[in-house]
Amino acid sequence: MSKNQLSRRRLLTSSLSFAGAAVLSNRSGRASGFVSANDRPRVGAIGTGSRWCQRATGVDGPWGSAPDFRKYGDYVSVCDADATRRELAAGLAKEWTGSAPGVHADYRAILDDPNIDIVHISTPDHWHAKIAIEAMLAGKDVYCEKPMTVTISEGQQICDVCTRTGRIVQIGTQQRSEEQFIRAIALIRAGRLGKLKKATCSIGGAPESPQIPVAAPPSSLDWNLWQGPVSEKEFRYLAGNNGETKSWSRCHYEFRWWYEYSGGKLTDWGAHHVDIATWGLGKTETGPLTINAIMVRHPVEFKNGYPVDPSRYNTATQFLIRTTFDDGVEIEIRHDGDNGILFEGTEGRIFVNRGKLTGAPVEELKSNPLPNGAMEEVYKNRPLVDHFRNFFEAARDRKEPISDVFSHHRALSTCHLAGIAARLNRKITWDPRNEAIVGDEQAQGLIAREYRKGFEIANG
Repeated sequence: MSKNQLSRRRLLTSSLSFAGAAVLSNRSGRASGFVSANDRPRVGAIGTGSRWCQRATGVDGPWGSAPDFRKYGDYVSVCDADATRRELAAGLAKEWTGSAPGVHADYRAILDDPNIDIVHISTPDHWHAKIAIEAMLAGKDVYCEKPMTVTISEGQQICDVCTRTGRIVQIGTQQRSEEQFIRAIALIRAGRLGKLKKATCSIGGAPESPQIPVAAPPSSLDWNLWQGPVSEKEFRYLAGNNGETKSWSRCHYEFRWWYEYSGGKLTDWGAHHVDIATWGLGKTETGPLTINAIMVRHPVEFKNGYPVDPSRYNTATQFLIRTTFDDGVEIEIRHDGDNGILFEGTEGRIFVNRGKLTGAPVEELKSNPLPNGAMEEVYKNRPLVDHFRNFFEAARDRKEPISDVFSHHRALSTCHLAGIAARLNRKITWDPRNEAIVGDEQAQGLIAREYRKGFEIANG
């Protein structure tokens, strides 16, 4: 039995015993439901940028998970390394709940608060694992925006801690709760595509930047705290008509395009589409054997897997990476094509993204519908609901949510391996059982990273 299977089995057992008895009794009934005002879980928000709520960046807009998340729980505390954002978030939380929340720069104040049930993590990617692990150890359930980690090693640690603590953790891969993706998986499981051969994930390319000069951080931003566990770098900023921040920088939103803080498109959209591909192919308990960087273009020069120019975005802008499993099934990750996932089998093919589900097997549903309950079975035998409600119901019932840490770790490991192959520009071999790169010490060295002194993971 694989480490993932053992972890999931232990999680489900411990969730019902340790968490179900000890933790729920400590919550004084607040976790028993979320409709009544007295039953609503208390939530602490760590990271309050645009992924949390666009309004917390000072700009009105439709983006962010908090406006929907708050349907099921109350934000009683907010935290951000940027004073401007945390004050805006505090105003929103007060507007939503009628009470002023706790306001913090240091996330540990939220973890130390015994009255907080759930931690909602919307920080930049390089903070996700550390906060999630420490939140679980503090007895909190966790909703973490994707991607869960920036290294494979972090995913291994999260799976271990989730197993040991029995906490409920949902990852923000919301496509798992969207009807067209669930229907696509149900079609595959019903055999409508025949024997599966391949999934192609078109995730889009990443941007380049001009040379970004060193600059003084804004007075509202604690740059040292924002960097946290990664190696210290100079703040860089260049104003211009670029993206939601109208700038190029090493910071807000633009952190996605630096390997120091993220994995570029390979973990940004890859966390969504490779997750669906892995789920659909039935590979959530394993991983590929080979990862082949057929074509990769970076905007700067690399040496030994690391960028040599600190002044420009450095994640891959174009790529074609082919991963192959032990049965010959492939997941291909590419920058071009219609954004979405193409599944191919011996009897047909389907394409799915956030706007459509197409292909002959889909058209044939008119005359040959799926069996009753097929989609609910895909959804772990639970009623189909939105992604946030699924999490709150899972926390209430002490059940595994639809986007659990174990399957996400496996899918995201494929993204991380693709990133390692891209950085080294060569094919690598992976041992999915032992979760190690075979015969390539340099590549193996990239599955983990050293944490900056004073910001190590408190893994008790």
